[in-house]
Amino acid sequence: MRVLVIEDDRETAQFLVKALKESGHGADTTADGESGLEMASEGGYDVLIIDRMLPKRDGLSIVETLRGNGDRTPVLILSALGSVDDRVKGLRSGGDDYLTKPYAFSELLARVEALGRRLEPETQVTRYVVGDLSLDRLSHKVTRGGATVPLQAREFRLLEYLMRHAGQVVTRTMLLEHVWDYHFDPQTNVIDVHISRLRSKIDKGFPKPLLHTVRGAGYVVRDGDA
Repeated sequence: MRVLVIEDDRETAQFLVKALKESGHGADTTADGESGLEMASEGGYDVLIIDRMLPKRDGLSIVETLRGNGDRTPVLILSALGSVDDRVKGLRSGGDDYLTKPYAFSELLARVEALGRRLEPETQVTRYVVGDLSLDRLSHKVTRGGATVPLQAREFRLLEYLMRHAGQVVTRTMLLEHVWDYHFDPQTNVIDVHISRLRSKIDKGFPKPLLHTVRGAGYVVRDGDA
């Protein structure tokens, strides 16, 4: 699943994103209500985790606006306000679940995954295909030309992100933020190393390469010449 965390506490947000990624999910974060509403409205997320108290626009306002626009993406509201009235208000605003702080991550994860299962099957992208390369998010299986391609966890996440944006140039910064959870380029060659390993696994031995380097820009997975 892809999860958007709208949380203004930097430490909490970074922890949630890291823990969600370690649990096999994609995760992005933003720290204020206005940018949160914008990112959520762009779509592409399976579940939204929204803190109730946010700068610029509060969490319940985000949920109400999304629902008013016909967006039915499942929402888990986080809040230190835990009275019955507060929980009822959160759910009536359009939230699907309400979790009070402090909470155990294991419970949050279980609730997020339960919300994800509520999606209609046709709204969930569980498989990406580019040419004869296929990636199944549910089974974590990658094949090319019908043959299984064994990948490490980080390689799988890297390929999933590239295939999700097939045909689009993905920058190093995008990869650092969404696959490694770095928010700046630390002048490391970690991306080059993983791209090289990934390319050797999905392209080696095949007449047509699918993973291309766009010099000065980034990388792209596409079924065609660079």
